[in-house]
Amino acid sequence: MQSDPSPREPIDPDVDLRHPTTRVETSAAASGRGGAVVLLAIAGGGAVGASARYLIGLGWPAPAGSLPWATMVINLVGCALIGVLMVLVSEVWVGQRLLRPFLGTGVLGGFTTFSTYAVDLQQLIADRHPITAVTYLLATVIGAIAAVWAATHATRALVRRRRNRRDRR
Repeated sequence: MQSDPSPREPIDPDVDLRHPTTRVETSAAASGRGGAVVLLAIAGGGAVGASARYLIGLGWPAPAGSLPWATMVINLVGCALIGVLMVLVSEVWVGQRLLRPFLGTGVLGGFTTFSTYAVDLQQLIADRHPITAVTYLLATVIGAIAAVWAATHATRALVRRRRNRRDRR
C-alpha cells in the first residue's frame, strides 16, 4: 500500500487527545493561573482583531442591497492568515504556548466575522436581493476554503524552501 504524500493537518497542535495528562488545558484549569494567562492572551488578541475589523467596516460601508465587500474581504484575508498561522505554529514556532491562542483564537478570531456574514445574508434575502445573497454566500464559502488551502500550501512550501537553504549551508 502506498502512503499518502500530502501532510496531514494537525487538529490541534497543542493538545494530543490520546494523552490527557499532556493537555495544557487540564493542568492550567487545575492550577487556575495558567488558564488565566491563556485567557488574557485570547482577550488581548480579540480586542486587537475586533478593533481592526470594526475600523475596516467603518471605512468601507456597504450600501443597502450591495455585496458586503468589507465583510467578505475581512473573512477571506482572515482565513488566509489562519492558514499561514497554523503552518507556522505547527512547523516553525513549535512550543510557543501563547502564540496560537493570542494570534489564532484572539486576533484572527476577533478579526473574522462569520456572524456578520450570516446577518448580511439574512438582510440581503429580507431586502429581496437573492442573486446578491447567493453570490455572497458562495463567494465567501468557496473563497474562505480556497484561502486557507492556498495559504497553507504556499506557507508550507516557503518553510520547506527556507529549511532546504539552511540545510545546504
